[in-house]
Amino acid sequence: MQFLVSSDELIKNLQALKNVINNNNTVPVLDNFLFELYQNTLKITASDLETTMTAIVKVESEEDASFLLPARMLVDTIKALPVQPLTFMFNDDGSMDIVSSTGKYSFAYAYAEDYPNSVEMDEAESINMPGGILADAVSKTIFATGTDDLRPTMTGVFFEFSPESLNFVATDAHKLVKYERNDMKAATETGFIVPKKPLQILKNHIVGFDDDVEVTYNDRNVKFTFDNIRLISRLINGKYPNYSAVIPTENPNVMIVDRQNLLDVVKRIDIFASKATHLIRFDIVGSELKISAEDLDFSSKAEERMTCNYAGDDMSIGFNSKFLIEMLANLDSDEVSFNMSLPSKAALIHPVDGLEEGEFVTMLVMPLRLA
Repeated sequence: MQFLVSSDELIKNLQALKNVINNNNTVPVLDNFLFELYQNTLKITASDLETTMTAIVKVESEEDASFLLPARMLVDTIKALPVQPLTFMFNDDGSMDIVSSTGKYSFAYAYAEDYPNSVEMDEAESINMPGGILADAVSKTIFATGTDDLRPTMTGVFFEFSPESLNFVATDAHKLVKYERNDMKAATETGFIVPKKPLQILKNHIVGFDDDVEVTYNDRNVKFTFDNIRLISRLINGKYPNYSAVIPTENPNVMIVDRQNLLDVVKRIDIFASKATHLIRFDIVGSELKISAEDLDFSSKAEERMTCNYAGDDMSIGFNSKFLIEMLANLDSDEVSFNMSLPSKAALIHPVDGLEEGEFVTMLVMPLRLA
C-alpha cells in the first residue's frame, strides 16, 4: 500500500491540525493523526476529544485504508524536507516509509480501530458567514473571555443568533465585549458557547479568508466548514450570564479621544503602575485628559496629558491598564468614545469610525477604586 503527495500541501495541513493536539494527552491514541485514504483523497484528522479538525488533501493512490501516524514526529520530519513529492509506503511489519528524492524515513504506524469516532451533527441548523466577518467577531471578543474554571460559561465566546442580528459576546466579569452584526440574521433564535481553543484555531485560518464559512450547530456541538477544513467543537454547557443587564444605558459623560495616541500613553504609564492592581487614573477636565499611575512599593510614578473632546462633568476614574490596552489594541478605529456616568460605574468604549454598515462594537470595562 502506498500513496504520493506534495510535501508542501501536506505540511500546510499537518501544521494546522497539530494545533488541536494537546501536549500531554491522557489518551495516548490522541498523539496521532488519523489518515483515511480513499484512492485519490486523503482525509487527515486530529482530535483532543473536545475539538476535532479534519483536512482533505489530494494524493495519487489506488488504495483505501485507515491508519494512525505519530503527529509530532511526522510534522517535524515533513517540515525539515524541501518541497518535493513524497511517497508513503506501508509495510507488512507495521512500519511505514516516507521516501523522498534523497532519503527514506521510517515510522511505526497503527491501525485506526481505537481512534475516536467522528461526531455526527444531528438535528442541526446552519448559517453561512463571510470568513472575514467571522474572523473579526472572534478577534474582537476572544481576548475578553475568562480563565476561571469555576465559571466555565465565561471561558468561551457566546454566539447569540436571532432573526434580528448575530451577536458575539465575551466577558470575564471585569470586562465585556459585544460584537454585533445586524446586517446578518439567522432563521431562528438560539445561543451557544464556543470554547476558546477551537476559536483561536479557527481565527488563525480565516483571517483574510474571502469565502463563506458554514457554521452548523445543535445543542451539543458546532462545526465550521471552509475550504478543505472541517472544525468541530463540543459546546460549553450552561446558561450564559445576562450580559445585557450589566451594560449601562445612561452615560451622560462622553469623551472622544485618538485611539492610537491613547493606547501609546497607557502603555507608557502602565510601566509605572502597581504590578498588583495595574491601576491608572484618568482625570478629565474640559478638553484635557491627564493619565497617571503610581507604584508606592517602588516609589515610582508617571503622568501624561493629552487633548480630548469631552462633554460632561469633570471626572476622575480608575481603570486596569491591562484591560484598556487589550481593548484599544483590538479596535481598528482612529477614534474611540468613552461613555461614563459615575467613577464607580462601568464605562463603555465604542469605536467612533471604521465600522462597516450593520457592524457595532461595545466594550465594557469596570472601574477600579481610586485611593
